[in-house]
Amino acid sequence: MMDILMYLFETYIHSDADLMIDQDELEDELLRAGFHQQEIYKALHWLEGLAALQQGGDRLDMATGSATSTRIFTQEEMLRLDVTCRGFLLFLEQVQVLTAETREMVIDRVMGLETNEFILDDLKWVILMVLFNVPGNESAYTQMEELLYSTEQGIVH
Repeated sequence: MMDILMYLFETYIHSDADLMIDQDELEDELLRAGFHQQEIYKALHWLEGLAALQQGGDRLDMATGSATSTRIFTQEEMLRLDVTCRGFLLFLEQVQVLTAETREMVIDRVMGLETNEFILDDLKWVILMVLFNVPGNESAYTQMEELLYSTEQGIVH
């Protein structure tokens, strides 16, 4: 499913392609690109969940906390997000790329993925997708994009 999400993000969202595409056309294109029907449905459902968070969120109001609070991860979250991923989320909060609200959106979307294998690179893409889709986070998105592409090219700050 991550492959489909990354494909959609790079093809339509990140490239400023026409976003007014019919869902049936999109499904046909993804099938032609070699993706399986079930995975396409899962990815589109995941994107609907992201859109729902953007429009007001479901359970994020209670989860944002204060600037001095510490996020405690559930057992399920710790199984999906290893120590490296959790540390990266903390780092992004400390450098103010993520707020408590956007962090919770990221965690929600990570938990919405149906995968047994989830690595730091996957987390970075989820963060990019969340930041891109939440109005007012343009600066954070740009910072995250720079972090993603600079580490892919081997540049470490």
